[in-house]
Amino acid sequence: MVEIPLTLGSRVALPKPGLQGLLDNLRRMGFQTLGPQVRDQAIVYAALESADDLPRGYTSEQDAGHYRLVYTNHSRYFDVTPGAASWKQFLFPPVSPMGRYTRQADGKWMAEAKPGELTAMAFVGVRPCELTAIQVQDRIFMREEWQDPLYRARRQAVFILAVNCLHPCGTCFCASMGSGPKAASGFDLCLTELEDGFLVEIGSEAGRMALEGLQVQLASAFWYQAAQKGLEEAREKMGRTVPNVEQLPELLLNNLEAQRWEEVARRCMSCTNCTQVCPTCFCWEARDTSDLSGQSVSRERIWDSCFNPDYSYIAGGNLRPTTRSRYRQWLTHKFGGWQAQFGVKGCVGCGRCITWCPAGIDVTVELAAIRQEVGA
Repeated sequence: MVEIPLTLGSRVALPKPGLQGLLDNLRRMGFQTLGPQVRDQAIVYAALESADDLPRGYTSEQDAGHYRLVYTNHSRYFDVTPGAASWKQFLFPPVSPMGRYTRQADGKWMAEAKPGELTAMAFVGVRPCELTAIQVQDRIFMREEWQDPLYRARRQAVFILAVNCLHPCGTCFCASMGSGPKAASGFDLCLTELEDGFLVEIGSEAGRMALEGLQVQLASAFWYQAAQKGLEEAREKMGRTVPNVEQLPELLLNNLEAQRWEEVARRCMSCTNCTQVCPTCFCWEARDTSDLSGQSVSRERIWDSCFNPDYSYIAGGNLRPTTRSRYRQWLTHKFGGWQAQFGVKGCVGCGRCITWCPAGIDVTVELAAIRQEVGA
C-alpha cells in the first residue's frame, strides 16, 4: 500500500467512516471536541462523544423571523446551517469571571488565585462565515496595542476543523461579504463533504497530526471537480445578496438622516436578539457583586448590546435615547464604522440577525432601501 504524505497545504480524501477516527485522534491529542447537534428542535454547539452526535440527515428552513429544522434522511453530516448559537460563546463567553477579592483579618483585600489552565477545545464543523467571524473577533480582542488576556487564553488553545458550505440557507449572504462558501485560511483542517467522503485540506501542523493513522486516500480529479462544482452551486444558491459591499461605509455614514431609519425603527423592538446571535458583536460590561457580609467581592464580564438603552448612557444623559438612533448605530457600525476601526466589515453574512429577528427585519432589505432612497 502506498504511503500518502501528509504535508501543510496538501489535500487528501477521507472516507465517511474516517470521521470518527478523526474525532478520536483529536481527543487523544488532548482536545475537547465540540460540534453541532440537534437539541430542542434547533442546532446547538456542545461536546461531541461520537460522529453519531452530529446532525446527519438534517437541513434547515430559514427566512426573516423564521427557523425550522427538517429531517430529510440524507447521508451528510454537515448540511444543516447553524442556528442561533455561535462559536463566540466559547471564546468570548456570555459571562466571564474577571476577579474575586476577599477581605483579610487586617482589613486588606487580597485577590484569590486564578483558575487553572483552560481545556483545549476542537471546534468541529466551523462554517467559513463563522471562521471569518472568529478572525474578526481576533482583530478586536488581540490588537497590536492591546490584547484581552481572557480571550487570548481561550483562542490560542483552539483547534479549528472547518467545513466548506455546500448548502446555504435562505438567509445566507456570505458570498456577498467575501466570507464563504469556501474557507480561505485560519483553519487546522478544512473538509468539503461529498456523498462518499470528505476532501480534506491540511492547514497546520496540528491538523496534519490529527490525520495520522487514518485511512486517507489520494484525492483524484473527481474529488476536486465535485468539490468545485458544489461550491459554485452554493454561491448561486445564497438566499440573500448585498451588492457593492465596498460602497456601504460611504453610503451609510453619509446618510444618517435618511427617512428609512425612522421607518425601520417603528418595527424594531430593541430586543437585542440580533446582537446576541451575531458571531462578531463584542459589546460587554463589567458587573460587580459582593456577598451579604461585605467580605468578598467579585467582578465578571457579561455580554451587553448597543440596543440596550443603558448602554449609551453617560453622565448627563443618553447618547442614543431612541430605537431609531440605536438601530442606526448598529447597522452603520457593522457595515461602515467597523471598516475604519478594524480594517474589516463587522458582518460576515451568516444571516442570523435576519432569521432570529422577531419583527422579521432583514438587513439586506434595509441596506437596499437606503440605497434606493438616496439614489446610490
